Amino acid sequence: MNNCSSSVSKFILLGFPYAWEIQMLLFSIFSGRYILTLIGNLCIICAVRWDHQLQTPMYMLLANFSFLEIWFITSTVPTMLANFLSENTTISVSGCFLQSYFFFSIGTTETFFLCAMAFDRYLAICRPLHYPTVMTVQRCIRIGACCWVCGFLYFLLPVYPISQLPFCCLNKIDHVLCDPDLLIKPSCVPAPATEILCAIYNSVLIFSTLLFITSSYILVIKAVLRVTSAEGGHKAFSTCGSHLAVVSLFYGCIMVVYVSPTAGNPAEIQKIMSLFYSVITPLFNPLIYSLRNKEMKVALRKLFRTLLFSQRHRRNV
Repeated sequence: MNNCSSSVSKFILLGFPYAWEIQMLLFSIFSGRYILTLIGNLCIICAVRWDHQLQTPMYMLLANFSFLEIWFITSTVPTMLANFLSENTTISVSGCFLQSYFFFSIGTTETFFLCAMAFDRYLAICRPLHYPTVMTVQRCIRIGACCWVCGFLYFLLPVYPISQLPFCCLNKIDHVLCDPDLLIKPSCVPAPATEILCAIYNSVLIFSTLLFITSSYILVIKAVLRVTSAEGGHKAFSTCGSHLAVVSLFYGCIMVVYVSPTAGNPAEIQKIMSLFYSVITPLFNPLIYSLRNKEMKVALRKLFRTLLFSQRHRRNV
């Protein structure tokens, strides 16, 4: 194979090479899910911003997580939707690496925020007397800033050596997004060290954060089981149930894609699983938090009433 690294300026994302009618159906489905995801997560952010009762560390972390979900899905879905409507499904090399960096950096930041949310619930339930002094608003802001910085710094090391590889004439990527593992395949030279580095980074991130979250919720469950009041136990479970549901959904998807034996499955299965955690889970998260949390339900009702009242007022004026 001749080295065409000097002339390769674009990658070809093969995506789903189906008939035009199916492409239009997929465009309708994913564009609808994209809009619903934006609306759902924006509603949570606005509810936390406008309702003073929700301006607590737990809901501030939730608002940050919803903001991340918006950018998580925006980093890939617009390009995917454009490819559904176009016969030219190319993406520039620099654009592909930027998409890969931002997509996985935002995903990494989400794992850190899930750890912060688990730690917040641990303090609130297992150390209720110390919670007001330990988890202050200022400390919550610092924790959130640390999650953002660490999330975007963590993925710099593995993505840099991939960007330095020479790429050959066969610059096709059989995926819907620029996955770092697949970016190594069009390289003209073998890069086992880079592959091992990416595998180590993925494994360390997934298992260390999952271990922290699991340990926190084990301690939470033990504390809840010791609660004698049925009402208190139910309230504790309701506040943690939504977090556990989101964690299970998020980690279940990424472990299937990056850890389980399905990594050797055909490309179609990999693409479907990647679509599930990059498009479907951001839609489910606001539904989980709004349906299982009474305070969030009340805040969303207030938000919708305020919006309806302002619209009626403008029409009358």
